[in-house]
Amino acid sequence: MSIPTHVAVTTTLRDAKTLEMPWPFTGRADELELVRRSVAAGRAGLVLTGPAGSGKTRLVTEAVRGTDCARAAGTPETQDIPFAAFAHLLPETVTLHRAVQLLSGVRLLLVDDAHLLDGASAALVHQLAVHGRTRLLVVATDGVPVPGAVSRLWSGELLPRLALEPLPREETAELLTQGAGTGLEPLTVDRLHRLCRGDLRLLRELLTAVREEGLLVPVSDTERRAWRGPVPLTATVRERTAHVLGRTRPGERETLERLAFAEPLPLDLDTLDVRTLEQLEAEGLVTVDDHGATRLAHPLHGPVLRAAAGRLRARRLARTPQECGPALEAERAALALRIEQADVRATQTPVGEWLAAEGAPLPAPYAALRARFALLRGRLGEAAAWAREGLRTRPDDPSCLAELASAVAQSGDAPKENEGAAPAPSVWTAAARGDLDAAVRLAAAGDPYDPYDAYDAVRLGAPERAAGRLTGVFAAHADALARGDGPALDRAAEELERRGFLLFAAEAHAQAVRAHRDPHAARNARTRAVALARRCQGARTPALSGLALGELTARQRQIVTLAASGLSNRQIAERLTLSVRTVGNHLYGAYTRLGAGDRGALPWLMELPEPQPA
Repeated sequence: MSIPTHVAVTTTLRDAKTLEMPWPFTGRADELELVRRSVAAGRAGLVLTGPAGSGKTRLVTEAVRGTDCARAAGTPETQDIPFAAFAHLLPETVTLHRAVQLLSGVRLLLVDDAHLLDGASAALVHQLAVHGRTRLLVVATDGVPVPGAVSRLWSGELLPRLALEPLPREETAELLTQGAGTGLEPLTVDRLHRLCRGDLRLLRELLTAVREEGLLVPVSDTERRAWRGPVPLTATVRERTAHVLGRTRPGERETLERLAFAEPLPLDLDTLDVRTLEQLEAEGLVTVDDHGATRLAHPLHGPVLRAAAGRLRARRLARTPQECGPALEAERAALALRIEQADVRATQTPVGEWLAAEGAPLPAPYAALRARFALLRGRLGEAAAWAREGLRTRPDDPSCLAELASAVAQSGDAPKENEGAAPAPSVWTAAARGDLDAAVRLAAAGDPYDPYDAYDAVRLGAPERAAGRLTGVFAAHADALARGDGPALDRAAEELERRGFLLFAAEAHAQAVRAHRDPHAARNARTRAVALARRCQGARTPALSGLALGELTARQRQIVTLAASGLSNRQIAERLTLSVRTVGNHLYGAYTRLGAGDRGALPWLMELPEPQPA
């Protein structure tokens, strides 16, 4: 059944606004593929849910781009008007039965903001799902009331449901780079990611305000920029925090402000009015831990309350960085213990993060240890950023200089002698300059009481130089590498990943690729190595070299190189005089061999260094 002529025009003003996004679509490759498959021929469709601002509309818009798709959307103003969401698709007067008949001929129907549908429109969507002749793509927001007819789409198993998670940190960094038009240093990315908690509209608003107000400043010796200081009170920020700024009950605003100005340290429960706290906790505005320490529940609320307070009030309530000294030292000691215990999984460090965000000076010993912790976790950009924070306080601090040089070198760059290089030759500066023999000698001659120094030899492929100096998972890795035991290397990599050593795990999997005799096991190891290395902020170490292109045919290498440069399948086909289908088949084969799940991995894979002789 064809759609009636009076509903031929389906693009609304809302659609046009949605399509004119100032930022390119980034990330969500797996979710995008799943949505596209769900609306392919023979499928019933999908319900997509997620928090407000998480990019649901942007995702489905990208998924249906270029398809014949009718669109409808709920709005707050029309929730009491029958069939209001479908007014542009239906006659002025229509019954539910007739509406189902008219829309059953639509091949694909996108229903946005389904939580705002009027009752008749919700019933229509449900009936279309029951009849099954129209593929439905339904979008609804979590945490708000949803019409029963809509919720029964997934609870009644009429349509599968995809719950959209917040954009991961790595993909947020990529999105911010696209939006800012420049690279942002990792502490700025972490701060924006933490403040917005997956709200991409808020993320864009904050970054735009920070950029327009000139708050992004260059980071020395890099092409990146950093943001320090207060949070701009934009219209969207005020809108998102109106329920906090607009508190009218006696004592609530005072309590919230006291908590805001106490950050990053928690306030003791005994110093606050319990009944007020109970009300704020019930509304999800504060949290109380097992020790009675109280904090604001959302990381954005504190900066906003501080920014909205008057100067005199802020002066009375503000806590100075000097008051954070004991807590900062406690964080440093906790991090040192985790390093000693070979467990570098993420841990909360609010004091250091608060001081860095405010632009306050950080003690060099703390900053050096933060850099060391981040480096062991494989977060190389973050490690360099913490080292630079320490160098702001003490420009010639040897520990911060050494950590910065190591982070830069493991990113594949050899620092110049006058640009942040460590005062003495180091393992990783030698490796970055291509002198692996010198790097192995330096690793073997490292601190005999520091297992991580000896472990560098294992990472460089010379486990015999670390004999007798390692224990635990590091010794297991060295033994497996010495024996050329692929499965044992994979097991060591899994344990390293569990303990938070993502770069070490990536390197162990990469070494397993070369040790495995089973091609299937080698491909699996490569998949894990690539996935982990992509999370390590640009790691370019010898163990990862040659990981990508070794098994590709000449034609696959040619097509992968073009795809990594940003060309579409059709553009590649035109350039090489091939069919689009042939290009797609070559790429699929390359993905399988490289362990890449999507096109987004290709630029990373193409940038891996060539292997150097040891």
